[in-house]
Amino acid sequence: MSKKIVSQDTIELKIFLIRGQKVMLDKDLAELYGVKTKRLNEQVKRNRKRFPEDFMFRLIKREKEELVANCDRLKALKHSTINPYAFTEQGVAMLSSVLKSDRAIQVNIQIMRVFSRLRQIIATHKELAHKLDELERKIAQHDGEIATIFEAIRQLMAPPERTRKKIGFTLKEQRGAYSTKKKIK
Repeated sequence: MSKKIVSQDTIELKIFLIRGQKVMLDKDLAELYGVKTKRLNEQVKRNRKRFPEDFMFRLIKREKEELVANCDRLKALKHSTINPYAFTEQGVAMLSSVLKSDRAIQVNIQIMRVFSRLRQIIATHKELAHKLDELERKIAQHDGEIATIFEAIRQLMAPPERTRKKIGFTLKEQRGAYSTKKKIK
């Protein structure tokens, strides 16, 4: 069983969401691998064919400024004239073929495990969100049915609105007076 060089929490804190992708900066990767950022980027440049745009991209000025503003530990980048590279999960995996030290290999394995764990968490959240939506629709349907039941109960509890017919008989009126028929002889 191999000894962990870097904790998963440390790695998770170095993963950012940029351009809709989970990425790690060259500065953070170099720190984890125990090399200088300049040396890591030199290896990447020597093996440029291994790092297409979907594996690695350079941040634009606005993205760098936003990162510096939101993350205190990246304040050193504020005055740098060079924008950092961001490596996607595939780019980080490709780094293992470029950096061959034992530390780089061990750290890379841990980073891949963290990315995998993050994917599982996201998938679980999506599934949970789907189930929540489904439950919400069912509740909305049941709310309508429950409202109908309550309305029916209210109608049953309300006093009847109709008037009852009187029992017995009544005399018919003719031109405002009662008529009696008498035989006249």
